Amino acid sequence: MTVSTNDLKNGMTLDLPEGLFSVVEFQHVKPGKGGAFVRTKLKNVRTGAVLDRTYRADEKLEQAIVDKREMQFLYRDGDHYVFMDTTSYDQLQVESSSLGQAAQFLKEGDSAVLQMYGGEILGVDLPAAVELTVAQTEPGIQGDRVSGARKPATLETGLTVQVPLFVNPGDTIKVDTRSGEYLTRA
Repeated sequence: MTVSTNDLKNGMTLDLPEGLFSVVEFQHVKPGKGGAFVRTKLKNVRTGAVLDRTYRADEKLEQAIVDKREMQFLYRDGDHYVFMDTTSYDQLQVESSSLGQAAQFLKEGDSAVLQMYGGEILGVDLPAAVELTVAQTEPGIQGDRVSGARKPATLETGLTVQVPLFVNPGDTIKVDTRSGEYLTRA
């Protein structure tokens, strides 16, 4: 499907010869002389590299229609994560490399929105915070209430976060999925 550079929107995904890019920002420019043009900042969906591109006004580009599907994470199978489509109940095996950082926040039964393009997973939309159980950390010492003091804790997914001293193994905590930081005890 083609889209005119006049109709670009932030977040739109384009299928360019160099790969899949999402539009970060764009600006229509009408100089005094010559034709109008569109200045864009594009981000490679796979690598995260940012590209500055200038196009003629009304130039046609190939738009990639990204399918967002709500999936439930069922279980891990070696290096694969098995998801189930919550609408069709189809199961999908996903390599952990396709999930990127999101894999550290997923536990069995969790829902996530997978961004897909032609069978390839481009990204994962997670809730802003997830609840995970502390698998391992040094036990808190009674009376150890140093303000702001932190210790490392390994969570059930293998993610390690800095937590306050009062958090113990077996506690469930909320973690921010954007920064990977401890928020509060759940």
